[in-house]
Order: sequence, then C-alpha cells, then structure tokens
Amino acid sequence: MVGPQRPQIVLFGSSIVQYSFTDGGWGATLADIYSRTADIIVRGYAGWNSRFALKVLDQVFPKDAVIQPSLVIVYFGGNDSMDPHPSGFGPHVPLSEFIDNMRKIGEHLLGLSDKTRVIFLTPPPMNEKQIQLVFGDVIKGRSNELCRPYAEALLNLCREINVKGVDIWTAIQQQDDWLNSCFTDGIHFTAKASEIVLKEILKAVREADWKPSLYWKSLPIEFPFDFGVPNSITLCDLELNRNMRYEPDTVSLCDQELTRNEQLESPPPTARL
Repeated sequence: MVGPQRPQIVLFGSSIVQYSFTDGGWGATLADIYSRTADIIVRGYAGWNSRFALKVLDQVFPKDAVIQPSLVIVYFGGNDSMDPHPSGFGPHVPLSEFIDNMRKIGEHLLGLSDKTRVIFLTPPPMNEKQIQLVFGDVIKGRSNELCRPYAEALLNLCREINVKGVDIWTAIQQQDDWLNSCFTDGIHFTAKASEIVLKEILKAVREADWKPSLYWKSLPIEFPFDFGVPNSITLCDLELNRNMRYEPDTVSLCDQELTRNEQLESPPPTARL
C-alpha cells in the first residue's frame, strides 16, 4: 500500500463507470478534485448489469478487508433496462429483479463498516437516433421509455434503504440541446454530460449529513502546502480554487487549510533551538 493512508472512494458499475476516466470524464475529474485528499478507485465493467454485479460483489468488496471504502458510487441500470432479447439471453434484467439486486448491493456496501457511505446513480437518458446511427442493428432495445421506470424505481429504493440517490436521468435532460451535446454515441457521455454528472455527485456529497464529511473541501489536505517556500500562499490559493467551476465559491479556504496544517509545517518543539 502507498501511504499516507487516505479515504477510498470507489466507482462501481458498467461502462458509464469504466469509461469515466476518458478525457473530460466525470471519474477523471473527480480524481483530480480529490487528488490531495482521497483515492478514487475504479471498478467499472462495460456491458454489465446488476445481475453480474452481484456475482462479484464479495470479491470487489470483501467484508473482511482491513481497510473499507469511505464512499462507493454505484451505477447500473442502463443495460438492465434494455428490451429482452428473443433468445432469452442478453443484458436485460426485469425491473423487480433489478431493484432486488440493487437493494442487495446497497445493503452489502452499507454493511462493510459503520462509516462506509453509498451513492446510487440513476440510469441516464439516451439519444435513440444517435444509437441507431452509430451502432445500427448491433445494439437494439434501448429507449428512454424503457429506462425511465428503472430510474424512478431506483430513487424510491434509495429513500427506502437510506442511500443517497443522484438523479442523472433528470439532470441531463434539463440541459439545453442535451440530445446533441451529451453523448458520444447515444449512450456514453461527452465532457459536457460528465460535468453535469460530476456536479450532481459533488452536490450530494456536500449536502449529506455524513460524519465525517466526505466533501472534498472538508477533508484534510495531505501534507502542508508550505515548508517555508516563498510565495506559498499563491500556490495554496491556486490548489484550492482550481476546481471552482464545478462548485462556485467566492470564499478562499487557503487560510483555513494553512491553519489546519500548521502543526505539520512547524518543527516539533524538541527540534527548536
């Protein structure tokens, strides 16, 4: 293990998670924002549904692990909600089973430790015409009408089991021209859509009454900004404010963070002459 030990934030899901580290992806930007406070760990598996997720749940999140994640962000549902294939195979999972699977996933994750928090992302909308243009007949059976009840039912489940739910189904569709600006292929996200998802996740974390807070500005920054190097205040302001476009805030936290790390910056009393 690489030290110092940090909080772990795990992204668990299908291609929306696996591809989140592409250029401008929401996972990559989340890692950037938390780069000095927490580790972002990706467990994303393209093409998977909630049924597959249950098969590996104990391997990805073993209950006897010495260190348990502080936060797990889970996304499944887009593949589950596809039309059943005539052969009986394919990724489709009936709505009732999907909710049962997500309940089991949520309860397993919440049981990892008394400080493990969970966020579920709803299935997003999609651009059906773009899917047809890009994939032709290779991908069939995806539609907003099929996906909508999965998103709605998942939010109801979140309220029932006390898990934070992020409604990206609605958030994306509230954007102007979302059909043409939010998807690379009708399914997966452009940088614009990823920014929408990221802001919704950060909002959920910021507003949660978790103790301790997992909001990026509330976590202790690793190592001091300043070991007596000139102009460190400028570097501190840059570090703390470079992600303001995701969370506008006119108050600089530089002085607060410097105070928080003051003991680290000062030599121990026995070393003073």
